[in-house]
Amino acid sequence: MKALVVQNIGIEGLGRVEEWLGAAGWTFDIRAMHDGDTLPDTLEGYGGLIILGGPMGAYEKDRYPYFQTVENLIREAAGWGLPALGICLGSQLIAQALGGSVFPNRVKEIGPSNVYLTDAAGEDPLFAGLGGEELAVFQWHGDTFTLPDGAVLLATSTDCQNQAFRYGERVYGLQFHVEVDEAMVASWAEAYREELFGFNGASPAELVARFQGETGLRSQADAFGKGLVRVFGQ
Repeated sequence: MKALVVQNIGIEGLGRVEEWLGAAGWTFDIRAMHDGDTLPDTLEGYGGLIILGGPMGAYEKDRYPYFQTVENLIREAAGWGLPALGICLGSQLIAQALGGSVFPNRVKEIGPSNVYLTDAAGEDPLFAGLGGEELAVFQWHGDTFTLPDGAVLLATSTDCQNQAFRYGERVYGLQFHVEVDEAMVASWAEAYREELFGFNGASPAELVARFQGETGLRSQADAFGKGLVRVFGQ
């Protein structure tokens, strides 16, 4: 099976999603929008859709007109029953495409943190295998969203209410990151070092050290990867 991947900026790639789904037989048609790639008008010929993160706002369609095509593809995936995953900006575009609103959160979230799984997450195919009530994740965002009508909230946190949701059976939005590895965190910390310093005064090396110290991030991410394979199929 082949997934269409919308990559919004070079340093925010598939990460471990490629590892998890690739091992299950998936291939990826990655459209690098920052390099001028274009998007297909339809998902015909694809088995799934993945929209990655980026520093732009989902509401900036005047600056990023391809967002309209992304939203059309999201609605098509939902209507066709195809699996779709949106991470960070991708989750915001999914929410917006399906009727939610995107706007600045009251605070930024940057670095390792925990989100709290809802009761619905315990029965959800993506989250059911995680166990417990908390999930260790990595955050880097300043915006948030309202849930589309009919969406199911799967994870929340003190500083950002809507952390993960499912729409229909197979469309998922994740405000947080589970796909990152140490190299990705290091590259983001360097590229966005001014934002990081303005957030909590940390250096890139300090953020990487925090990530390295969060052993639960990798073990829970591996369990999440198994859930992702359940959703996308083999």
